[in-house]
Formats: sequence, C-alpha cells, structure tokens
Amino acid sequence: MGANVSSIELEPDGPKPKLSDIPESCIASVLSYLDPPKICDLARLNRSFRAASSADFIWESKLPSNYLSILKKLFEDESFSHLTKRDIYALLSKPNSFDSRQKEVWIDKRTAGVCLAISWKAMTITGIDDRRYWNHILTDESRFQTIAYLQQIWWLEVDGDLEFPFPAGTYSLFFRLQLGRASKRLGRRVCSPENIHGWDIKPVQFQLATKNGQQATSRHMLDSLGSWVNYHVGDFVVVDSNSSTKLKFSLTQIDCTHSKGGLCIDSVLICPSSLAKQLRFSS
Repeated sequence: MGANVSSIELEPDGPKPKLSDIPESCIASVLSYLDPPKICDLARLNRSFRAASSADFIWESKLPSNYLSILKKLFEDESFSHLTKRDIYALLSKPNSFDSRQKEVWIDKRTAGVCLAISWKAMTITGIDDRRYWNHILTDESRFQTIAYLQQIWWLEVDGDLEFPFPAGTYSLFFRLQLGRASKRLGRRVCSPENIHGWDIKPVQFQLATKNGQQATSRHMLDSLGSWVNYHVGDFVVVDSNSSTKLKFSLTQIDCTHSKGGLCIDSVLICPSSLAKQLRFSS
C-alpha cells in the first residue's frame, strides 16, 4: 500500500507565492524592526521592498527623539521641511558643519546616537596665534583638515565650550591628541619625535563641567608617539531632550618647572557612552 501511495504524482496547487506578492504594509512593518543598514540592503530586493522601505514611520523610529531640534540648530532657514523621514535620516547620518564650520555633528548609522566633533579652532589655547609656540598644519588626518602643533611652551591651557540639543542619554567626551608631527616620506607615513618633551614628568589634567552641576576630571600621561589617541575626559548625562545642554571642557599642564612640546591637538569628540568603547585610546 505504501508503494502505491508513493507512486501517486501530486498535482501542483497553483503558482508559488513570490516576494512581490507580499503587501507593502506588511513589508514595512517587518522592516521597522531592523537597523538602517539592513533596511537599505533589503530595499534592493525588488520594487515592493524599495517602496516599503520609504515609509515615514520606519525612519522616524530610527531618528533621535529630538531630531527637529537638531535640524533647527543646523539649518536655521528650515530648508529641511520638504524632506521625507528617510531623507532626514540620510542627511543626519553624514557630518554636518555648524558654528563657522568649526564643529560637526552626525548620527551613528546603526543606533542613531548623536556624535559631535569640535575643532581646536573653536577652543581657546594658550599662545595659539604666536608662531614661536604653535604651527597650524594642513592634514588629511583631521576631519577639519587642520591641526595645531605645539613646538614648545611652559604653561598650556586649552578651553572650550558647547551648547547643543543632545537627546536624553549618557555621553562621553574625549580629546584627540598625538605626540609627534606626522608627514609623508616616499609615500609612507612617518612621525618625527623632534620637540617631544615634558610629557613624561607629570600627567595632563582633563576636565568637564555642565551647567547643571555635573563634573568630571581625569589625568593621563601622554606617551604614545605617532598615533592619534582619544583621551577620555569624563561622562555627562542628558535628561531633558527639549533643551540644549551647556558644557565646558579643558586640558591643562601648568607645571612651570619644565617646558613641553611636540604635541598635536586635533579636536574634542563627544558620543553616546554606548559607543565610547571603540574610541577609548584608539587612533
């Protein structure tokens, strides 16, 4: 009997369903649970997936909760008002300059966490306009295309401030520094130790303070020649996404018993603390 049953050829019930048969609303609902890179990958499958991936409710859930405040900070003329939520996400996921192009902000493509960089040009630095102490160097190693190189000084203070509408969360702040001046020789990157001195005697002090009373202090010896290092200053917490966070930060080495030199200053970096592991002491 089993042999007879196995010999029966079953008739097909009809055409097999295709991906294009799935309603766009169902596809959009599934896509809303994925991260943006995966959504973009699936949008390449066919027209249905591409159309579904444009749904505003998908991308609004991926944007920072206060994305409108961020847009108004960056684009005062509200030139973004005609954009779809996907277009806004694409816009914010790229670096956007503000404050005379001395600061940049972008969102992490996977988490939508707000990240921000501040050029040394937006900071107050001891003797920065005196070429006996500092050189301003053009380089492609900085997102701002320029760094400050310290030749020699006895008293060093670097101070900066920021006011920005961060979404609620915990953030980490870093100074991006390098010992030694890098250059290209025969197509290879080399870093000269010339002028490096004074950093192995006492640590550099870093400080962070917010207007609502949060404070952090850290101290680091600068000893990594030829590599950009992100020195962790501290963390701060944002509770209210509807108002701007005001903070101050600084780097100081004011022991006048010795001079110091050979230091490159690039920028200050701020990112959600959940993303900070990849920045800590990385080049």
